[in-house]
Amino acid sequence: MNSTVLTVLLVIYLAVLIVIGIIDIRKAKNFSDFAAAGKNQTSFVVIMSLLATMIGASTTMGITTTVYNIGFPGIWWLIFGAIGLLLQSLLISEKVRSLNADTLPHAVRIMAGRPAELIISIVIVVSWIGIIAGQLVAMSGVISFITGKSSKTVFIVVAICVILYTTIGGQLSVVKTDAVQFVMIVLGITACCIYLYFFADGDTSSVANNIEFINKDYRPINLLTQFFVIGGVYFIGPDIMSRNLISKDEKTAKKSALTGGLALLIYAVIIVLIGMWAKYNISSEALGSMNALMYVIKNSIPAPVGIILSLGLVSAILSSTDTCLVNASTIFVKDIIRKDSVLLVRAAILVFGGLSMVMALSGDGDIITLLSNAYSVYTPGVIFPLLIVIFAYKKRRIVIPVWVAAVVCGGAFGIAGAYFPEFVTKLNLPEFVENNMSLIGMGFSLVIALLSVRKNNK
Repeated sequence: MNSTVLTVLLVIYLAVLIVIGIIDIRKAKNFSDFAAAGKNQTSFVVIMSLLATMIGASTTMGITTTVYNIGFPGIWWLIFGAIGLLLQSLLISEKVRSLNADTLPHAVRIMAGRPAELIISIVIVVSWIGIIAGQLVAMSGVISFITGKSSKTVFIVVAICVILYTTIGGQLSVVKTDAVQFVMIVLGITACCIYLYFFADGDTSSVANNIEFINKDYRPINLLTQFFVIGGVYFIGPDIMSRNLISKDEKTAKKSALTGGLALLIYAVIIVLIGMWAKYNISSEALGSMNALMYVIKNSIPAPVGIILSLGLVSAILSSTDTCLVNASTIFVKDIIRKDSVLLVRAAILVFGGLSMVMALSGDGDIITLLSNAYSVYTPGVIFPLLIVIFAYKKRRIVIPVWVAAVVCGGAFGIAGAYFPEFVTKLNLPEFVENNMSLIGMGFSLVIALLSVRKNNK
């Protein structure tokens, strides 16, 4: 592929996104417009934005690398994500949207009060800075690939463009750019998969003979852990729920989650098939340290398909990064410092974007690990307590100090397992506990949160 052509197309693409932000700057007339896209988006817009948000670095580059390493069981990440969305549609989509909240913590304040809102907000903001950094690490790799050289300057310019159009247009801009980005993602991934299996000279019989859902590298305990840790984020994560909150009504929110879940299953098959083709057609020696999907782009598909897929990868990362940025910033302003200020949200986007960019430049690591660590803090601390608040709303009373303790306890287990594994090892805990701190944390947070529920006073 011609890196010069790709670089020019990237510049044009980023310019279009910034123009979209500039066009929307006058449309964000109030805080609700900027933070929740006016809460009047149709099913089509919400579904496109939801899918673009879900398909990011982890579900493109991360999944293909995981599949290359462990085989077809790598599909479970996306299957559990789809299940989480389908459960959301069935159980909570309409309930959450009916609250008419601007953010997920705002919804928690409506249901359980200020202390609950504050603790949830802190967990989300701290965790999501890590997720934004993980997305930017992936973007750095893609930019180096597109330009043909590792350039921190080019990466910084692209990152600033993302931060800029998100700052200018807010959620209105993000929703519109998501539509453009999703089209690019679908075109790239689909074209790549079709070429590999119908036109490329490769071994596809090995792929068909190795469709398995459990193997020596993916055990039943991994199913349980990912069901809760990954499925939980798709079920009631702040980015996914932010698409619920921009819906025009309860039915739109429910329909969008249902359609998004079904579409994610289709996407899962396509991206995993690409990873499987790479596994049985690219030797580890040839791959080296290169990401499997990037190797396919460079060596296994025609240049036009590679260009489309390269821009699709950029789109996937941008669509997740901008959503994370605007949501984390909005939550910080509205739910932590209690201000409904568009100016302050824009300032927060600049600060969090800059901080995440610095983290991306100074660190490394595989995308799946970076995102899994962040999810491993949010999921055990938040999922069950939040679910219990939703179900108890207007039916039961919540003892808030006990409920907050559930969040803190679950989050502490998640932090210990994700970021302090050496310390956990020194405690000489049973092997199951040591290897499944997030799962144990979820159990404790569930039990404590249930203890916080009381009957309403008559």
